[in-house]
Amino acid sequence: MEVSFSSSTSPSYTYAFLPNISTPSSSPSLSPSPSVATVLFCFFLSLLSLLGILGNLYTLGLLMQRRRGPRRRRMALNCCTAPPCLQASSPLPSSGSSSSSSSSSLHLQVLSLALADLLYLSTAPFIVYDSLASDWAFGELGCRLLLSLDLLTMHASIFTLTAMSLDRYRAVAHPLAASSAPSSGLLRVALAWGFALALSLPMMITLHLEDGENHEGTLCVPAWDEQSSKAYLSVLFCTSILGPGLAIGCLYAALGRLYWVSQTQTAWAGGSSTYPPRAPRPKVLLLILGIVLTFWACFLPFWIWQLLPLYRPDVLCRVPAGTQVTVNRILTGLTYGNSCVNPFFYTLLTGKRQRTSRQMKGTSTPLCPKSSSVPK
Repeated sequence: MEVSFSSSTSPSYTYAFLPNISTPSSSPSLSPSPSVATVLFCFFLSLLSLLGILGNLYTLGLLMQRRRGPRRRRMALNCCTAPPCLQASSPLPSSGSSSSSSSSSLHLQVLSLALADLLYLSTAPFIVYDSLASDWAFGELGCRLLLSLDLLTMHASIFTLTAMSLDRYRAVAHPLAASSAPSSGLLRVALAWGFALALSLPMMITLHLEDGENHEGTLCVPAWDEQSSKAYLSVLFCTSILGPGLAIGCLYAALGRLYWVSQTQTAWAGGSSTYPPRAPRPKVLLLILGIVLTFWACFLPFWIWQLLPLYRPDVLCRVPAGTQVTVNRILTGLTYGNSCVNPFFYTLLTGKRQRTSRQMKGTSTPLCPKSSSVPK
């Protein structure tokens, strides 16, 4: 997530979104040739990127395979003759329709997360090249697209995670209303990407290439002053960390109350309570919460580092320039590590949901009860 791509001798990429104020005038020059630390950083970033891309591609393949499975089963069922007990009666609603719809919505959301991770990981080669090469070689278009892609994928991920948490809450608190069509899940994913694109557009529009001072090389900087940058970054922090964090926290607090009530309440008023008689085991919820906590653990330190020079510049002035570069590289690697770890959760999440759907279908009401008579 580095806006300032400079091959220069100074650590101009210390702050991701504020390259024009990131380099102190008194900072020492670095060697034009890559140092051992730079080579190690590029190696580990490349390794994380490769593992993350393979893992997310595996997740996409798994989703496509599981999506074809139910389609083949539905085609086989359509070819079968209806049981005699149903041939002269009106069609009954399928007990697995709600589960199938919920599973389709969850798969769409996991697909959105995996695509966001792949897009974010695709920027790693540019960072590696910029760290090793002598100049930025991808022009102003590359500058705008690359940095906007960082913001786009970050917000698309957290907005999708918020939608997933909301869906899990609705499935527990209002199971009948939660049985929406897959198109509703697609709409929520589209809205998540739409809002993410709107938040990244200001960065895309204002970024441009600029020759740095003191042989800093070519810098990719936004065309606004420090106060505008402060306001924009503060908004991005609220939309990517603070706002979704509060929303997801409230949803999981409400879910915790629902689970506590479901385990302690012995009698249920028939039809008068909005709580389910028996809440499902929270394994799917815990997996979603694991993805959310991993996102925060990887991106919250990064955002603190970005906001530090805006709100407490006196603290950063006491940090040596070389240390700033090291911290920035570690935090950058941490954000890429998030996309590398996520496929583990995605695989568990889709597999758990698939098994839950099978169990619900296996316990559904038989089409022809033993007491029913065959029409003559």
